[in-house]
Amino acid sequence: MNPAITVVGDQLWRRIGESMDRVELRLRKAVSILESTSIPFAIVGGNAVRVWVAQVDPGAVRATNDVDILIRPEDLDQLKHVMAENGYHYRKAAGLDMFLEGKEDSVRYAIRIVLANRMVKQDDFEPNPDVEPVEYGDGIRILPLERLVRMKLNSFRLKDRVHLLDMIEVGLLDEAWIAKFPKPLSDRLKSLMDNPDQ
Repeated sequence: MNPAITVVGDQLWRRIGESMDRVELRLRKAVSILESTSIPFAIVGGNAVRVWVAQVDPGAVRATNDVDILIRPEDLDQLKHVMAENGYHYRKAAGLDMFLEGKEDSVRYAIRIVLANRMVKQDDFEPNPDVEPVEYGDGIRILPLERLVRMKLNSFRLKDRVHLLDMIEVGLLDEAWIAKFPKPLSDRLKSLMDNPDQ
């Protein structure tokens, strides 16, 4: 079966705009809830990359559906309680802790929790970084650039490589950054710089 484009015109662009609006709303609601607690946290993933890329070239900012929040493992139970008080439902899927506004919502619309100081996969080079120190982008706590890059190099999934390439393209990262990281992280960064189109 060949797919067909059936949504066009204003309806198409409204859907695209609403999708981006929902991500920002989800992010800002999560930040507002966390800021009302004593839980240390940082926004990571695509939204953190967006803040950094926008510092240099707003036209290079990439859309993302993910809202990823880094917290310490010992704060997860408190976060579950706080999020439940605010109408969110906890779910664990594919080894990931997440919160959904509706019990039947797709995990595509989840607020995903990343645990600081923990390995994500057994073959990762190192654990996730701690939540502190942080930088502030429009009142949103994010990781300092070097720690965010290190996290992306450690994970190195396709989306991580794309985010790193975006940062390289806008000039946030150059060859001087390679020396900042131990092997194999430095090799990964060098491979992206040497072969950006692969």
